[in-house]
Amino acid sequence: MPLSPARRHHVAGGALALLVLCGTAVTAATAGSGADPSSASAARAPGSDRGPVLDGSTILWPEDGQSAVELVGAGAPEARGEQRPVPIASLTKVMTAHVILREHPLRPGEPGPQIEADPQAAHEVAVGGESTVPLQAGRTYSQRQLLELTLIPSGNNAARLLARWDSGSQDAFVEKMRREAARLGMDRSTYTGASGIETTTASTAVDQLKLAREAMKDPVLREIVASRSVTVPGIGPVTNTNSLLDTPGVVGLKTGSSTPAGGNLLWACEVRTGGTTRLLLGAVLHQRAGTTPGEGIHEALESSRRLVTDLRDRLSSARTGS
Repeated sequence: MPLSPARRHHVAGGALALLVLCGTAVTAATAGSGADPSSASAARAPGSDRGPVLDGSTILWPEDGQSAVELVGAGAPEARGEQRPVPIASLTKVMTAHVILREHPLRPGEPGPQIEADPQAAHEVAVGGESTVPLQAGRTYSQRQLLELTLIPSGNNAARLLARWDSGSQDAFVEKMRREAARLGMDRSTYTGASGIETTTASTAVDQLKLAREAMKDPVLREIVASRSVTVPGIGPVTNTNSLLDTPGVVGLKTGSSTPAGGNLLWACEVRTGGTTRLLLGAVLHQRAGTTPGEGIHEALESSRRLVTDLRDRLSSARTGS
């Protein structure tokens, strides 16, 4: 249920509102609510408010679902909506790729080991209602190519093939996903598969920012999610499902949609503020859930576009004092 207008601009449970102002932080306690340690933050560490920060009360939040934004290095996230776990669909693949790269690091431009597509990966191409890529049984693909097929056109069968390659089974790989979520402090997230097709894989907007912050440290993952398209031999050109990449400054991350999950988008944008280029992260979840995946992802993309553009412009102008 959407929050009332009086509360919708604040983190669930109450957080501090911080002005987008270079070198200045003005705080105001959210009226009528107590601190909730499960929300983005009930307090900020000393010194964390130096430089431009985000004011949750003035952000152009999506009206639906839940959202969170963070300017990396400038304090805790700001969030809107109840931070309760909801299905995240293919946002799951960010964790899948992150775990694969932790287990099997690649250098930029390095293809990595060759991985043979098994009959299961080929059979899953014909599975209805899933986003898959045309993997051919017996054909080999590099680790980099399978990561591209997982993150760019959102191939469920590519994600599950990577999981089996790494751990022998998807179930064993999921245990690694869960351990990594725990390591990152994602205490409101549950992973039950590598692709996100399961509605039991659920998270919150604030938890997804914890993952995004860590995942974007890897230059290979960062390269892939910023790619508008790639060409994979034997498959051909594939286009990124994230049309937000057309927005200036946006450098990733990942879409996800289904009828129960609605539209979901985890995004990253580079902004120039205070003479420094910084990473602005956002998560928009559960948009128009219960409708069609197409309606949900359209809403997630459009509301994120408004959010990114407004925050980018205001943060950029803050450095000149205008």
